[in-house]
Amino acid sequence: MSAPDTADRLVGLVAALRAHGVRIGTGETVDAAEAAAVLGFADRGLLREGLAATLLHSPGQRRLFDTVFDLYFPHGVGAPEERSGGRDALRDRLARALADDDRAALARLAIEAVDGFGGYGSSPGSDGFSSYQTLERLRPQTLLARVRDDIRARGEGGGFADRLLEDEIRRRIEAFRTLVATEARRRVAERRGRDEIARRAVAPTADRVDFLYAGKDRLAELRRTVQPLARKLATRMAARRRRAARGTIDLRRTLRGSLSTGGVPMRPVLRRRRPSRPELVLLCDVSGSVAGFSDFTMLLVQALHDQFAKVRVFAFVNRVDEVTGFLRHGAADPAGLGALIQAEARLTAYHGSSDYGLALGEFTERYGTAVGPRTTVFVLGDARTNMSDPNLAALRRIGEQARRVYWLNPEPRSLWGTGDSAAPEYAELVAMHECRNAHQLGALIGRLLPV
Repeated sequence: MSAPDTADRLVGLVAALRAHGVRIGTGETVDAAEAAAVLGFADRGLLREGLAATLLHSPGQRRLFDTVFDLYFPHGVGAPEERSGGRDALRDRLARALADDDRAALARLAIEAVDGFGGYGSSPGSDGFSSYQTLERLRPQTLLARVRDDIRARGEGGGFADRLLEDEIRRRIEAFRTLVATEARRRVAERRGRDEIARRAVAPTADRVDFLYAGKDRLAELRRTVQPLARKLATRMAARRRRAARGTIDLRRTLRGSLSTGGVPMRPVLRRRRPSRPELVLLCDVSGSVAGFSDFTMLLVQALHDQFAKVRVFAFVNRVDEVTGFLRHGAADPAGLGALIQAEARLTAYHGSSDYGLALGEFTERYGTAVGPRTTVFVLGDARTNMSDPNLAALRRIGEQARRVYWLNPEPRSLWGTGDSAAPEYAELVAMHECRNAHQLGALIGRLLPV
């Protein structure tokens, strides 16, 4: 690989990572270039680790990095020199490679599989490669029993129970599926350009995934970021609290003290403030796809509960119920929090669709005393009322009682007011903020939470 080509690839890699939200400065880019010069390109795995060490800031960025690295520094270029003898022959070789855990053979088979079964289109401009099509035709998951029996027949089960052995084989199959996806991206990138594929076909880091479209695996990954994010926000809030406690300048005491310096106020005297810790109320829509957003936010606030005098959490679909107690128990098992709330809380009446008007009205009637002059209220939801009355009077009443009211909406701002969305009407009464992912949520919580 020539020096100019290496520089272009490294610059492209850095640009792609930056486009996905990874902060990389000039110094880190220079370090990466020096690491590449020292490590060379003979050992691709060593180069991968060296660049990751110089460019990344957290383990959560590694999955994104590996995907982008494979685009800019691929195993090879073009089609494989040898092709398989057909689907059955390739499946036989795949079964042997899985039984032997031969990773080099699995990598070669992934290349052959994409070339043999992943292509689609008939014209040069439309030709592409699909990992989904490849895996559908090859169906590696159906080889599990065959691989297990082969390992057992050879006496290489290692004393594991069948279930543990099957889990290990599933891990190997999943690794092969990842290799197929990587190879399909590489082949498409050769045809359409690495930069475009890096921008459009690479999954973002978990904190940049839209709450509304995050699958179970990404939501589980997000839940693991709750505690680190909470620690960062707690530190930021403590610093804000210290600055707020300093207060404003006491002009009279400052001028009196300046007499000893000829009337020059050399030492400003501040009015010491002792602000009491605020109270927080969360009002969360837990229906449909909004539930993942609400669950994550509830867990984050629960992790920050020491920063407040009182935290109360209410969930609703079309009825409201307090779930503060469920949240404390659910913190031990974040993945089961949503199921616990849905099973134990009374959230629906005659139907299962969200109704903000009914929910807001019931909240003011049953739990109005939860909101006072020291209370900051966060409403979490997409403001889609299913064409029912939005009950603006109830939200106005909450705003009159509370210190502050903020609405966090996980929908893109461009969709507010479309269909059954009452977001513009609610936004006239309270401050509404777009909050589509964990990155935005962390920034908003850090800025809006009272100290």
